[in-house]
Amino acid sequence: MFLLPVLASLTLIATLAPAAFASSLYRWLDADGVAHFTNAPTDPRFQQVGPASGTAQGWLRLGEAVGPRFGEEIREIAGRHGVAADLVEAVIRVESAFNPRAVSNKGAQGLMQLMPRTASSLGVRNVFDPRENIEGGVRHLRSLLDKYPGNVALALAAYNAGEKAVDLYRGIPPYAETQQYVQKILGSGPVANDPAVRSSVYRYTEADGTVTITNIPRARAGQTLR
Repeated sequence: MFLLPVLASLTLIATLAPAAFASSLYRWLDADGVAHFTNAPTDPRFQQVGPASGTAQGWLRLGEAVGPRFGEEIREIAGRHGVAADLVEAVIRVESAFNPRAVSNKGAQGLMQLMPRTASSLGVRNVFDPRENIEGGVRHLRSLLDKYPGNVALALAAYNAGEKAVDLYRGIPPYAETQQYVQKILGSGPVANDPAVRSSVYRYTEADGTVTITNIPRARAGQTLR
């Protein structure tokens, strides 16, 4: 069993054990505002938040081995807006697994899972058109990167949970889905080593396999996600 307390602070952005992705996840928020996560609850205060291997988005995903599509559009649009193409590619993989017809149970649509109101504000007329969706999603991501300069993790958290939640908790919100979302994008793959992704975020793997993402570097060496 793993039990992970998560502090909603700038020091500890997210702590996730690899085992969390293998079974159902349960969450309990204590009186001090600390969120605890476990895959084997022994306390009735724990509430199931869904399968840890997925998200609350609600569509059938393709396997992680499925290669990226729309590479030409991603590179062109990302370059035009000054966003790393690897980052956009990673967001699309986690959001929709490159399925341009994806629709979440919350109403988010298309490759970059734009909510109707967000899509309208970005001038996206056909949210299921891959190019239009990528254009709108990249513009939205660009605005968040500008709002949280130098901190890609916060921009991604805001993309997933909304700016109000990030501002309220002054960091990545203590939501299992949002913390897993940031970890999946920044924790592995080409984006983790892409110098164009300017992120003051550090990733550490503990002796027991627990992965910690933080914006405060430790004395010992860790993998910098920049």
